[in-house]
Amino acid sequence: MNKIKIINTHSHVNMLKERSVEEALKNCADENVVIIVPSYDDKSIFEVDELVKKYPDVYGYVGIFPEDVKCFTDKTLSDMEEIIKSNNKIIGIGEIGLDYYWNKSFIDLQKEVFIKQIEFANQMNLPINVHCREAYFDTLNILKEHNKNSKVIMHCFSGSLEFAKECIKHGIYIAIGGVVTFKNAVKVKEVAKNIPLDYLLLETDDPYLTPVPYRGKENQPSYVKYVVREIANLRSITSEEIERVTTINAKNIFPQII
Repeated sequence: MNKIKIINTHSHVNMLKERSVEEALKNCADENVVIIVPSYDDKSIFEVDELVKKYPDVYGYVGIFPEDVKCFTDKTLSDMEEIIKSNNKIIGIGEIGLDYYWNKSFIDLQKEVFIKQIEFANQMNLPINVHCREAYFDTLNILKEHNKNSKVIMHCFSGSLEFAKECIKHGIYIAIGGVVTFKNAVKVKEVAKNIPLDYLLLETDDPYLTPVPYRGKENQPSYVKYVVREIANLRSITSEEIERVTTINAKNIFPQII
């Protein structure tokens, strides 16, 4: 029987500094991990396009990250559309959303670009990978008002269990990463333990947020296995069950993944 592929729904493998992309992807192949790589600005959409063409078991999102929305223009959307139409391994729009943690001076522009990209995702009939940091209420309200037909992943979920349940009411998937392995990550552990398995997804957000036992070192996409183990432990089920269910969930969102 073929081993289930683990789908890592958010990996910046192209941003690693301590190992090459080739080495990181070799480690993924050894662990049977498929990854989806997001872009963040108007230049990285082209980098992701080239990356996913080059390597098997690597797929991509195109989108503009909230901190980079000042680079967004109508041309950005037309470039994204051209990439999507010419590359069937670009399977979503991301990472997009709102971030009020670093800089609150252009919140209105963040909202405007977020809405435009949601509408674009709807037009392209593609899922959305959402970055939300200290902007929970606004993020969910914008999605509720403007998203018509795209499936939504709340990437690197950091909110409360109550907020997770509210997201799930609206059909939004919850992606859990390495933070769940941190000793003091009480909220994320509670979410991972209690949300319905049908809405759970896996990620690493590498090279950031490295899970235990490698915390403090550079993260890599194959470390998603430690996320699996921690969630399985929290829920008192097997790692194989977490792998099976999250792969089913991911393939429901991304049927293009082989």
